[in-house]
Formats: sequence, structure tokens, C-alpha cells
Amino acid sequence: MMTLVVSFSRWLHSTNLSWAAAGGYPWVWPVCETLHFMGMSMLIGVVGLLDLRVLGFMKGMPLAPLNRLLPWGIAGFVVNLITGFIFFAGDPFQYIHNNVFWMKLLFIVVAGVNAGTFYLSGLSRRVSSIGGGGDAPTGAKFIAAVSLFLWIGVMYWGRMLPFLGGAF
Repeated sequence: MMTLVVSFSRWLHSTNLSWAAAGGYPWVWPVCETLHFMGMSMLIGVVGLLDLRVLGFMKGMPLAPLNRLLPWGIAGFVVNLITGFIFFAGDPFQYIHNNVFWMKLLFIVVAGVNAGTFYLSGLSRRVSSIGGGGDAPTGAKFIAAVSLFLWIGVMYWGRMLPFLGGAF
């Protein structure tokens, strides 16, 4: 598996995208940083709000209107996926040899599995019908708590990339 990652990284490092992100165009990195922060704000704002409501905070608010915000959270994730790939392209080797990077990816993947479980188990349908003052099922609360933990972990590991692992 690592051989495939190294081969892909070698190829990616030889592309114009890598050159542009690594400083060929000095504005690419700061623009991507700004967009990455905005995407994370959109994602965590929506997911955090939904998770906190499912956990019992803001009980006066029905969940159906909050579910209408999900496209904004998904858009934030897509922005982060694109800008994160551009960061990776800038110097893939500083990432693939850093355990903190792999922890961040692990947390993202597990967060995706957690979200998939929420939707595929039918809990999402049960939760979306909860009105103001209603309480979510225990399974939904567990998934919401795990979601908050994972997304906070993604932010933590992402922020620690320059400081832990010695790759930057």
C-alpha cells in the first residue's frame, strides 16, 4: 500500500499543481488556507449545530429546519477536500511520512463511516421528525457525540501537522 502512495506522490510532485502550490504562484497557498478555513467553518458549523441539538442542547428548536443546512456543510467538506488536496500536492512527501497526517485522514474516514451509519441505519429519518422540545433516540445521541469527537479530532490533527511528526 505504501508503495502505491509513494508512487502516486512522486507523480503528483512532478505536476504543475504541485509547482503552483509549492510557491510557483505565491498567492495559491494563502488563498487555499483561507478557503480551507471557510470550508471548515461551514462544515463544523452545520455538523456541530446538528450534533449538539441531537445531544439535547437547544431543545426548543425542531431538527427539520437544521437539516436544511446540510448542503452547506457538505459544500464546506468539498471545499476542504479540494484545498486539502492542493496542500498535499505542494509537497506530498512532507505529508506521507508524517503520522499526524495519517491520524487526520483516519479521523476523516471514521467520521464518514459514522455519518453513513447515521443515514443508513434510519436514525436520520427518526431524528428529522423531532420537533421542538423532543428528545433524540440514544443511538442518535451516541453517533452525534462520536461525530463531535471525530470532527474536533480532525481539526486538532490538522492544526498539529506543522508541529508534530517533524515533517514541516
